[in-house]
Amino acid sequence: MASHTIVGIDENSPLITERTTRPLKTSWINSFLIFVPFGFLSHFLNWSDTWVFVTNFLAIIPLAKLLVFATDDLSRRTGQTVGALLNATFGNAIELIIGIVALFKGEIVLVQASMMGSIISNLLLVLGACFLAGGIKYSIQEFNETTAQTNASLMTLACIALIIPASFSVATHHIDRNAPEVVGLSHYTAIVLLIVYVLYLLFQLKTHAYLYTTNEESERPELPLAVSVILLAVATVIVAACSEFLVSSIEGITESLGLPKIFVGLILLPVVGNAAESMTAISAAIENKMQLAIGIAAGSSLQIALFVTPFLVVLGWIINQPMTLSFDLFETILLSVSVLIMNYLIQDGKSNWLEGALLLATYAIIAIAFYFYPADIPGTIKS
Repeated sequence: MASHTIVGIDENSPLITERTTRPLKTSWINSFLIFVPFGFLSHFLNWSDTWVFVTNFLAIIPLAKLLVFATDDLSRRTGQTVGALLNATFGNAIELIIGIVALFKGEIVLVQASMMGSIISNLLLVLGACFLAGGIKYSIQEFNETTAQTNASLMTLACIALIIPASFSVATHHIDRNAPEVVGLSHYTAIVLLIVYVLYLLFQLKTHAYLYTTNEESERPELPLAVSVILLAVATVIVAACSEFLVSSIEGITESLGLPKIFVGLILLPVVGNAAESMTAISAAIENKMQLAIGIAAGSSLQIALFVTPFLVVLGWIINQPMTLSFDLFETILLSVSVLIMNYLIQDGKSNWLEGALLLATYAIIAIAFYFYPADIPGTIKS
């Protein structure tokens, strides 16, 4: 009897079942998949907004892990260029999906807060955890200064792109964030950022690809191609549904628990999108692969700042939603501080546990500040 294959893998092989179920065994985080059906039940059975938020919040975390797993597995088959584009597209899929869902609902406050929160979380929380975890095991860890400084320069540009609309609003006394001048400035600035992101990919994949290559052997795919594609598609659809339920419950949970909406967007939602990548980065740091750890943390911040955020601004332009780059001035200042301290700590190409503690302390102070930040200040995005 002739054997059949799935993308070069023998279906009659006793390993096929083990290979196709491997994504579920890759991390203890996948045990949280039990919350996926509860997330759907909580929505369709009209449970309280608190239960809807909590169940879908916990459900998205393992789904994000599966998205990362499927994307990485596909990228191993497609070569460096296509693989990098896949990672660029799906690397921050959770933030992108939540942003799109919230944007279509007109939750501009939530979209802006979640984008800002994701950037700050990667720069301070994830990078700080990497420095701390790796520094406990190794007194000094080294990484490529050139790539680190390139990432720092790009983050500085993204920071400037957010400072200008905010300062423009203050200088011209445009309390209304929907003022035509502010919206127009944001639209064209977003296009510039998207162009810069394309140039960054060109730099990383073509002209200076040698800076981003490692001496490690490339890993082989762990799944049949069909399984990887199906896993990526199914996880994306379920994430979209859970994100819809999550966003719909935020208004209720902020009222019932007394949490500021900006705190939910800036601090809580980034946990959902960053959980899977954070653990990968921390694991890399513990294994003394600091170059990889920084690449994950800084790369994710760059994708949010140069791709996801401007993409959402352009999407808002298309669907007639006033999504702008004019963030609250307080948020913009804190982003600038985050970029400044990150740039200072990575400029020497070395890290230690104390630098990680400093980054984590900075993030903790910012989180506390936003918890107490009032929601009724004239001219803020919350007003």
